[in-house]
Amino acid sequence: MYKILITSGPTREYLDPVRFLTNASSGRMGAALAAAAIEFGCEVTIVSGPVNISYPKQAQVIKVETTEQMLDACVKQFPLCDCVIGAAAPCDYKPVSFSTSKLSKTGKTLQLDFQPTEDILASLGAIKTPDQIIIGFALETDNGLAHAQEKLRRKNCDAICLNDPSALNSLSNHISIVAETGIIKEISGSKKVVAAEIVRLALEIGSRK
Repeated sequence: MYKILITSGPTREYLDPVRFLTNASSGRMGAALAAAAIEFGCEVTIVSGPVNISYPKQAQVIKVETTEQMLDACVKQFPLCDCVIGAAAPCDYKPVSFSTSKLSKTGKTLQLDFQPTEDILASLGAIKTPDQIIIGFALETDNGLAHAQEKLRRKNCDAICLNDPSALNSLSNHISIVAETGIIKEISGSKKVVAAEIVRLALEIGSRK
């Protein structure tokens, strides 16, 4: 059975025991991808950040919070899978230091320093075998095609699904499938419709390897 690993939802990077950096990713795209993959007869594992949605019961769900936890789970699962679809929106930055006590309000300006988190898809791309597939997502506001193609090369992906902030917490999506040669397909509709096309593409790429 074809095995697909899906990352989904946001991650959290804590400043102190009660405050954290995150984003508005709902996990709906990941859930739609999982449902589509199951309909295509695939075995599905989801590595998910904190979300308020339900995933298909047929999928194995691994719950994580931080970007590091998501990376660790994916590195363990990817060698067991044929394909990974990176629909999660992990935090790109985390605080340089974590305060074990709640940061109290002082009325003064608070300055925080951040450092980059590990790049999950790039890490998986570094251990990818010739017969494995990586399909990533890129949410961009400017120069989307150029950024998506740069990510495609840097992360060793087979395709990138390019979208914009309107996709966050939405029931629908519009994506451009980007390959080395440029945009090869545009897909619009409910996340269920878009997910089915992405999974179909993954299976088509897999059949050529």
